[in-house]
Amino acid sequence: MTKPATLYIVPTPIGNLNDISARAIDVLGEVSWIAAEDTRHSSRLLQHLSISTKTLSLHDHNEDKRAAMLCERLKGGEAVALISDAGTPLISDPGFILVRRCREQGIPVCALPGPCAAITALSASGLPTDKFIFEGFLPVKAQARESAVSALQDRPYTSVFYEAPRRILDTVTLIQRVLGERHIVIAKELTKTFETYVSGSAQDVINYLTSDAAHQKGEFVVMISPAPVSEQEIPSEAMSLLNTLCEHIPLKKAAAVVAGHYGLKKNALYQAGLDAKQ
Repeated sequence: MTKPATLYIVPTPIGNLNDISARAIDVLGEVSWIAAEDTRHSSRLLQHLSISTKTLSLHDHNEDKRAAMLCERLKGGEAVALISDAGTPLISDPGFILVRRCREQGIPVCALPGPCAAITALSASGLPTDKFIFEGFLPVKAQARESAVSALQDRPYTSVFYEAPRRILDTVTLIQRVLGERHIVIAKELTKTFETYVSGSAQDVINYLTSDAAHQKGEFVVMISPAPVSEQEIPSEAMSLLNTLCEHIPLKKAAAVVAGHYGLKKNALYQAGLDAKQ
C-alpha cells in the first residue's frame, strides 16, 4: 500500500511489458497522480495494465514549473508516481529537479527497483562489470563529442552510454578513429523480439551497422572496454600467479589476491586476465 505525501520513482519496461513488477503496478494504481515524460506514450502501458490514475506531463521543458506544482500536491497529502517513457526515471530522463525539490522540502521519496537499459546491457555484455561509468548520451556538438571519447583513452574500467539511431554509425566511427580497435559492444532493442548484441572491434560493429539499414534503427547502448594494460605494467611473476590461481578460483578473486600481494591495481589484473583468455 502506498504512503500519502510520497513521491514514488517507478521504473517501467524498456520493451517487454512483462518486466514491470507487481509492486510497480500497485503503486501506479494507488497514487493520486502519475507524472509521465510523455502522457501519450505512457497511456498505452497504463491501458495495458488497466490503470486509470490521472496523468500529467513532466519533461525537460516544463519540469521546473511542474515540480513546484507537484510539491504542493505532495505536501497536501497526495501521493505521486514519476515514470519515464521506458526504464528508470532520471537515468538520462527527466526527474532530477522534482526529486531535488522534494528532498529540499522534506517530502519522502521512494524509489522502486526495476528495468534500466544501461544495467541490462552491461550485465550481458561480457565486459568487466566490477567497476564502470555511465556517461548518459554523448554531447551533440562535434568538438565536445570528440573530447568526451578522447577522455576514455586511458580509462581503466568499462564505459557505458546511450546513443540514438541517427548518430550510432558516426559514434562508432569516432570511437575507431580516436581509440583504435578497442573492444566494444552495442546492444539494441533490449528485451524485445529482435534484441541484438554485437561484440568485437569498432570495425566489426561498423560492418554490422552498414550491412543492413535496419541495423541502425532502435535505441542503442554502447559499451567500451577498459584501456588495454601494457605488459610492462604487470610483472611476469604476477601474471604467472594470476594464471595459476585462475585454475582454482574465479578471475575476479584471483585478481584481488594478486593485486594485494604485488601492490598492483585489481582492475588492471582483471583486464589482463580477460585479455589472456581471448
